[in-house]
Amino acid sequence: MQGQNQQQAYDRGITIFSPDGRLYQVEYAREAVKRGTPSIGVRTEGGVVLLVDKRISSNLMEEASVEKIHKADEHIGIASAGHVADARQLIDFARRDAQVNRVRYDEPIAVETLTKDITDHIQQYTQVGGARPFGVALLIGGISDGEPHLYETDPSGTPYEWKAIAIGENRSDVQSYLEDEYEPTLTLDEGVELALRALGEIRDSLSPKDVGVATIDAETAAFIELSDDEIQEYLGEHELLPEDGEADDEQEADGDEESET
Repeated sequence: MQGQNQQQAYDRGITIFSPDGRLYQVEYAREAVKRGTPSIGVRTEGGVVLLVDKRISSNLMEEASVEKIHKADEHIGIASAGHVADARQLIDFARRDAQVNRVRYDEPIAVETLTKDITDHIQQYTQVGGARPFGVALLIGGISDGEPHLYETDPSGTPYEWKAIAIGENRSDVQSYLEDEYEPTLTLDEGVELALRALGEIRDSLSPKDVGVATIDAETAAFIELSDDEIQEYLGEHELLPEDGEADDEQEADGDEESET
């Protein structure tokens, strides 16, 4: 009982450390990320793949309104997991930062530089009274000097670089699959296949309307979102499409989910 009272005393302000060195509000923000539907990033020799689970909770919702993959600049894409509104704020910050860099230096911003600018912005919200941390994690993928890079941002404001990473719901299961199957020599197409198969580990089946995929090609440094037809082709080739009746059953099961994506 005493331990619970102590936690309550230290989780009311983001600027106060608990005696064991914890910031409870940051930990709660990480829990918000875990409630979001998964996003997956894979870095390959040919570029970066970003894949998101964008299932909708009702067939009355417009599919186009569910946005989890965003273009930050011509050579950088961002995927999110967690609170949608928080993600939008950080995406807007990233886009402004990328454009300011182009105007000021007449060159595209480096992926690492953009990531650290975003995480510096996130970190400020762990030190300001009367504010709360961002309840979202981002996957930032792009090309710098012809080399692909993939970063994750944490609600604490810490950046991590990865070869392959999953954030959101069922992260540990997806990450275990990526760790077992990832190869540094993957092509961009093989990276898309790996990401789809990794998501398939926690889903009975996938459909184009439930999945978003974007690639950033190392050769052209161009951000491209795959169309539903292209995703359908990948899913069909790797036997990940739903059988008759499965899609409806999954949609009904998802109807009670929260708004975090």
